[in-house]
Amino acid sequence: MNLRNVLRIALSAWLYLIADSTMMGADAIELVVDTSKPLGKIDLTRFALGQGGLSDKPMFDAHIEQIAQLHPQTIRIFVQEFFELYPAPGKYHWETLDKVIETILATGAKPILSLCFKPKVLFPTIDQHIVHPSDYRQWEELITALVKHCNEEKHYGIEYWEVSNEPDIGEDGGCPYLFDPQDYVVYYQHTAQAILRADPRTKIGGPALAGYNSDIGNALIQHCGTTNIPLDFFSWHIYHSDPNYFRKSVHDVKAKLAKFPRLKNTETIIDEWNMSLDGPVLNPAFQPAFVLEITRAFHEEGLGRSAYYHIRDSFVDEKQFSTFMSKPGAAFVAQWWNDTPQYDGLYDNQGRVRPAYFAFKLLSLVKGQELAVSGTTSNLHSLASIDEKTVNILLWNFADQQEVTQHVLLKFSSSPKGQIRVYRLNSTASLNQLELQPAASGHRPGSPLDLSLEPYGIRWISVTR
Repeated sequence: MNLRNVLRIALSAWLYLIADSTMMGADAIELVVDTSKPLGKIDLTRFALGQGGLSDKPMFDAHIEQIAQLHPQTIRIFVQEFFELYPAPGKYHWETLDKVIETILATGAKPILSLCFKPKVLFPTIDQHIVHPSDYRQWEELITALVKHCNEEKHYGIEYWEVSNEPDIGEDGGCPYLFDPQDYVVYYQHTAQAILRADPRTKIGGPALAGYNSDIGNALIQHCGTTNIPLDFFSWHIYHSDPNYFRKSVHDVKAKLAKFPRLKNTETIIDEWNMSLDGPVLNPAFQPAFVLEITRAFHEEGLGRSAYYHIRDSFVDEKQFSTFMSKPGAAFVAQWWNDTPQYDGLYDNQGRVRPAYFAFKLLSLVKGQELAVSGTTSNLHSLASIDEKTVNILLWNFADQQEVTQHVLLKFSSSPKGQIRVYRLNSTASLNQLELQPAASGHRPGSPLDLSLEPYGIRWISVTR
C-alpha cells in the first residue's frame, strides 16, 4: 500500500470520527427512570385499531393471530351497504356481517360498529344528499333488529354503536351520506332511540367527523347537551403529520363538551387517524415513531379511545360500490384504493407487515403501573411501566433527518435487579425488525445504559425482574 493510500484511509477515518462525534453531540442527555414511585395504572391498548369499509369480506382474516398479539381492546368497522342487511321489507340478512364481526372477536377485541348503510328499500334513489329514509318506522325497526341480533341472538356484546361515518364529506369519505347539521341531528335521534330499545346498556355516539370543527358536531353537542338524547361518545378523524394538531383537537372537543353538564361523562374517540395521506412522510422510520408520539399525546391528553386507520390495505370492487354510491363517487373510491399508492395499513395489499405493527406491539407491553422518566426533551420521549415481571421502557427520537442523533445515558432511580435487554426497531430490515442490541451486554449494575438514537429511532429496554 503506497503512502497516498495510507493518507487517504487515515483522512477518511478522521472525517468519520469527526462526523460521528458531531452527530452524537458534545453532551449526552441523561434520563432517569423512577422505579420507586409508580404514577398509577397504565394500559395503552385502548388506543387500538380499525379497518376500512372497503369490502364485505373479512379483510384481515389472514392476520388474526398477529393482531391478537397487539391486544387491541376494540376494532372499529363500517356497516356498509355491501352487507345487504335489509334486502326486502321485513327481511334481514346478517350472515355476511357476522363473519366480519366474528373475525374481530377472534382477535380478542370488541367491535365498534359505524352505521353508514342505505338499504335500497328505504333509499331507492342513489344520491348522497338524500339522508332520511323513506320510512323512519322501518329504519328504526331495522336498527333495533340489528342490535338484537348482535347482542341477544349472537351474544357478541357490542358496546359501541356509532351513527354514521364522515357525514360532513359524504362520498369523498367512502360513504353514501352527506348531511347538513339539522338533518344529521334528526337522523341521529331516530337511530339512537332504535338502538336503546334493543339494548339500553349500549354506548351511542358519533358523528365520526372528517373535520372535528364541522358544524355537524357542534349541532350534535348542542342537541344532546340540552335534551335526553344520549351522546355517550363523540368521535372524529385526523390525518395529519403534526402531533400538536391531534392535541389541539382533543382540547377543543373537550371544551365544547364541557359547556353542557349532561355531557360531562361523554367519552372522546378519534376512531380514524394516521399521518397525512395527501403528503405522506415516506421515510420508513417515521410512521412507527409517529405511532408512539401520537399515542403518548392521546395518553397525556386523556383521550378515551382511538382506532388507527387501519389494519390492512384492501382493493375495492367499483361495481359493488356503484350499487349504493354515484358513479363518480364509486370511481373515486376505486381510484384511491386500487391505483393510488397506500401507506395506511399495518399490512399492505400484499399482506406484508409494515413497521407500524411493531410500534403497536411495543405499546401493548407498556402495562401495569406507569413510571416517570425525567430528562426528556422536545424530541426525545418515553413511556415506561412496571408490573410483576418486567420493567418496560420505550424511548424514541421524534426528530427528522435534519436533526442529530441523540446520545442518551439511561439511569434508574434504584439499580434494577434482573436481565436487561435493549432492542432497536429497525424499519428498514426485511426480517426481524426488532433487533437485539449489544448495548446491555457489558452493562454493570448501577451504571447507566449508553444509547444512541438516530432520527425517528426507537429503543425498547426490557428489565426482566
